[in-house]
Formats: sequence, structure tokens, C-alpha cells
Amino acid sequence: MSGIYIHIPFCKQACHYCDFHFSTSMKKKDEMVLALAKEIAMRKNEFINETVETIYFGGGTPSVLTNDEINFLLSEVYKNYKVVEHPEITLEANPDDLSSDRISELSNTLINRLSIGIQSFFEDDLQLMNRAHNADEAKKCLETATKYFDNVSIDLIYGIPGMSNEKWQQNIQTALDFGIPHISSYALTVEPKTALKKLIQTGKIAQPKDEVAEAHFMILVDTLQKNGFIHYELSNFGKSDYFSKNNSAYWLGKKYMGIGPSAHSYNGISRSWNVANNSLYLKTIEKKELPSEVEVLTVEDRYNEYIMTGLRTIWGVSLERIASEFGVTYLEYLQKQAQKFLEDELLFIENNILKPTLKGKFLTDGIASDLFILN
Repeated sequence: MSGIYIHIPFCKQACHYCDFHFSTSMKKKDEMVLALAKEIAMRKNEFINETVETIYFGGGTPSVLTNDEINFLLSEVYKNYKVVEHPEITLEANPDDLSSDRISELSNTLINRLSIGIQSFFEDDLQLMNRAHNADEAKKCLETATKYFDNVSIDLIYGIPGMSNEKWQQNIQTALDFGIPHISSYALTVEPKTALKKLIQTGKIAQPKDEVAEAHFMILVDTLQKNGFIHYELSNFGKSDYFSKNNSAYWLGKKYMGIGPSAHSYNGISRSWNVANNSLYLKTIEKKELPSEVEVLTVEDRYNEYIMTGLRTIWGVSLERIASEFGVTYLEYLQKQAQKFLEDELLFIENNILKPTLKGKFLTDGIASDLFILN
């Protein structure tokens, strides 16, 4: 089984923390939709022996597309690829795009999962992050979305400067009150070349504190687990049968194809990525060429990726797989590097599977990097 990711590189406005590829100008949207369709058709031979299980509209803000544009792109996928009978088809959306009428219309398309960028239910947080929606829109869209869609996921951000533990708990509780079956939650991260970085440097916004983010993370894990959510990936929590099939495929090493500017693809042997430039992407596709670079993964690369993705998930890192796929030398290296984290109770081994403890989960990325083999 494989997945197709379609990157929609447009947003109404730029969030202060975002470093994804997008444009706030919609002038080339029509041209971009046609180019995405062309790339979908051009690459069909890459998946000639694959069956598509998930289709994911990411961005950017995919909800800026009209229903006709969504249906057009989906028809191109179905025309050129083998698709399972009941695929997971996700649309990332912002609350300001999800009026009651729009949600009703979307329910009549093939979209069967909404991933809504709420981020916070508080006005001051949304303004600090320069979100395009307000708190009232966030709540109203969920009232309607949960009536029309069974499978709804929301994004929430923690560790925001000025956010108390009590305020964060209210954010989580509001989500629970809507009966949302899946929550993706991330610490506010200061990325280079973002507006947030500049605002912090000029003293207009306080620097996010790691200890605050860690406290929020622990509250999140505890509250959601008490409410029947499974913490199946570091930033993802789902009720049973509501895990994101698209994202799970990434973490489990399945093949995926990324369509659109800046989109990444993986075929088990190599990784490729399209140019992160809308104009250059359009010009290249017009010439019936793929605007991508390819990196063939070394054994060390594949080992490192398995360590990173494995530790982030409930499936952990199989020591048996390390030995069979990479060899005894890799297993011995992993065991040696992991020893200090086992002693500090940040990692543990159960049924020959290496996993982070609750205390270690918040530190997973740093721990993983210490287990990597450097090329």
C-alpha cells in the first residue's frame, strides 16, 4: 500500500511560526492546479505496481481550493492509479474556510477526513501566531464539521509564550467537548527565517521556554490518555480506528509520492523532493519535466531514519529488525549507544522492542540523534 500527498502552496496570510513552502498570492492558483494534475499523470509509472491507500491534501492551505478543483485533482489520481475501495482522503483546512455551507459541500466530495488547523481556542494566542481565523470561527467550524464528518482531526500548539498550564488544559478540554477523535499537537518552535524569529529577536514576543512546553506535553499526554486516546506517535493521539493512515505510512516506512512544489517522495530506496519555488515548478512541469532532486539512501541513512521514526511511535524500534536488516554490527552499536538512556530510564526494552519511557518521550528527537550513525 502507498500514499499520495498533494501540496497546495497557497495561504491567505503567513502564520508567524510557519516555515513551510507557500505563497500568499493566489494569482497562479488556476495554473498550479493544472500543473499538479500534469505531475500526477506524469508520474503514474512510479506506482505501476502499487495500490494507493491514502490521498492527502496538505500545504499551505488546501481549503483555499474550490470543490471543483479538489474533485478535478482526485479524478486525475483515480484515472492514473490503482486506488483501494475505501481510501483515507484527507483535506487540511483552516477554520476561516469552513463555513457551514462549505463543510456541507465538502461532505459531498470524496474527502472523508478533515484535518483542521485550530492551534488554539484563545484569541490572544491566535493573534500572536497571526492566524487567519478567530476563536469563534474555530468553535463554529467544529460544531458543523463533527456533524458532517466522522473522521475529524485538529492541530493544537502548546508552549506558547504566556500560556499557563490552566489555559492549555482548557484548550484540550474544549477539543474533547467536541468529541474530536484525533488530535495532533506540537510545541511552538522558533524556526529560522520566520516572522516569529524576528519578533523574538526584537523583543516583541518572549522566547518560548522548554520547561513550559514539557509541562504542557505531560498534561496533554495524561489528559488524552485518560479520555481514551492512544498516544501512537510523539505528536499524534487518536481514538482506536482513528489513527492517521497517511502519517502512519510515513513512520512505518511505506512508499509515498509527493506532488507539487516542495513535496517529498520516498520509494524505499531513495528520497526525492520537488523544487520549493512555484514559478520554477510551473515552468518545469510545462516542459513535461520533473522539477525534483533525488538522493539514494545509504544503509546508514535507512538505519537513522528507522531509529528516528521508530522511537517516535508506539511500534518502537525492533532489535530483531535491526539485526536482520542492518546486521549485528548495527545492533551492537545501538545497544551501546542506548545504554545510558536505559540507565537514566529514558528508554526501555520490552519484547525486544526499544521504546522511550514517558519521561523520555519529550526528549525523543534528541535521544534518537545520539543513536544515529554519522556518515
